[in-house]
Amino acid sequence: MHKIMLIEDDRQLSELVENHLERYGYKIHKPTDFQHIMESFTEVQPDLVLLDINLPYYDGYFLCRSIRQQSTVPIIIISARSTEMDQIMAMELGADDYITKPFTFELLHTKVKATIRRVYGEYASIDTGDLSIEGLKLDSQTFAVYLEGKREELSKNEYILLKKLMEHHQIYIPRETLMEAVWDSLTFVDDNTLTVNMTRIKQKLTSLGLPNVITSKRGVGYMMSIPSRGRQNK
Repeated sequence: MHKIMLIEDDRQLSELVENHLERYGYKIHKPTDFQHIMESFTEVQPDLVLLDINLPYYDGYFLCRSIRQQSTVPIIIISARSTEMDQIMAMELGADDYITKPFTFELLHTKVKATIRRVYGEYASIDTGDLSIEGLKLDSQTFAVYLEGKREELSKNEYILLKKLMEHHQIYIPRETLMEAVWDSLTFVDDNTLTVNMTRIKQKLTSLGLPNVITSKRGVGYMMSIPSRGRQNK
């Protein structure tokens, strides 16, 4: 039985979500002391977190960042904030997915089920080797990417996407293929979610000194192309 921590201050919505997900065998933990959420998180050690943004004491952005500093547990944001900036902010802080209110319980359950299957179940990836292209190294154990002594942390989704791009270096990968690699089902995935994740990856590669190595072509997909270090030094 997978444990889900539901951090939502709307009592009525919280109860509805709890009742719906419990039908599918999930154990729901609902903290009521919003001033000590992190203490509850440490005690519960959930398998997945459903996190609202507008909360008393600490907002969801702060909590998302705090959780990510100590755990790689998947985090799904559920919020009435629907702008692209809100979604980008959540992904920047380590969220794995984003659902805007109002939502159907069927959509919520599908997202939860897909995430659980991807991270813990039959679709969980088993990585034992690292990838390296032109000095860029992807660490399968720490979900980090390195270049010449510099290091950037990746979320699990970012790691999966970057791994796919590196495995198909200098080949365009269709958006649908990338989305399937991360989200299991395309039915309920917002195309913008892929865009947000790819933007974050580009920013992190730029910080490492590799700007513009990921390109996109409308109707085709994304491609990574890293110049050889020899050509860069000429």
